[in-house]
Amino acid sequence: MSRHSKPTRRRFVSILLAPYRRYFEFSGRSRRKEYWLYILTFYVLMFVLVFVDSALGLGGTTETALDTTDGLRASANAEGGVLTAIWGIGNIIPLIACAVRRLHDTDRSGWWVLISLIPLIGSIWLLVLMCLDGTQGSNRFGPDPKDRLGRSAEAVFE
Repeated sequence: MSRHSKPTRRRFVSILLAPYRRYFEFSGRSRRKEYWLYILTFYVLMFVLVFVDSALGLGGTTETALDTTDGLRASANAEGGVLTAIWGIGNIIPLIACAVRRLHDTDRSGWWVLISLIPLIGSIWLLVLMCLDGTQGSNRFGPDPKDRLGRSAEAVFE
């Protein structure tokens, strides 16, 4: 193990846990890395909890079917149970807060999160907004989270 792996691992865990440390914080900015690692973690654990609920008999059901004798046909159905519901409810606030901070990083109001209420097109547009790079330097929502030296871009060029 190299001498750089421990700080890198610590930094990764720090980014992964940032949405939980900033649970009710709807101000400021979040980088793409923080947002997408949180989303990945959320859905991976949700997927795992669906199967744990099913295995423990806590209300989850999983069904799979594959019929290749008369053509290609596949089916899958998964419903969460108690653990999945607890995980989902416990993550509503950090999901919204992290999305609002991510929108702030692109210099947009957090109210843009509501665009996802428009069927299909709204969700696609919000996905596009979440993939955009944040504004360089400070914006109206705070300093650039990528700025490692704690300086604004304007101060660097003065």
